[in-house]
Amino acid sequence: MMKLKVKLIDKRAILPRYAHPGDAGLDLFSLERKEIHPGESVLIRTGIVIELPENTEAQVRPRSGLALNHQVTILNTPGTIDYGYRGEVKVIMINHGKKNVIVEEGMKIAQMVIKPVLTVDVVQVDELTETGRGEGGFGSTGL
Repeated sequence: MMKLKVKLIDKRAILPRYAHPGDAGLDLFSLERKEIHPGESVLIRTGIVIELPENTEAQVRPRSGLALNHQVTILNTPGTIDYGYRGEVKVIMINHGKKNVIVEEGMKIAQMVIKPVLTVDVVQVDELTETGRGEGGFGSTGL
């Protein structure tokens, strides 16, 4: 099993953890209390710094309960944390609802999924291989 190294940089920080065996995402917790007004986005601190296993990234994703119950989600989702980043993990939250939402200290605000990363050699070419789909997109397969 791979190890995710986590440094707590604030005494109030909570170590990320899985809520249930087999879960894909580790819960991330707010380090601070903030109010998010309708249409507003805020940056929420977690108080953690991570060291990912080599050839992985961390994806920060929304929590379904916050989205359903409060219309609060994560901007730039999934947010990517690269292997070499050693700054504090922070979460950009936005309120798409009609009421103010309070993020409390210690509240579960997002989930972090660790994924493998493939790197590629970029090669410039004059032509690409033809496919049956071609340039079809944005509704090209019908409703």
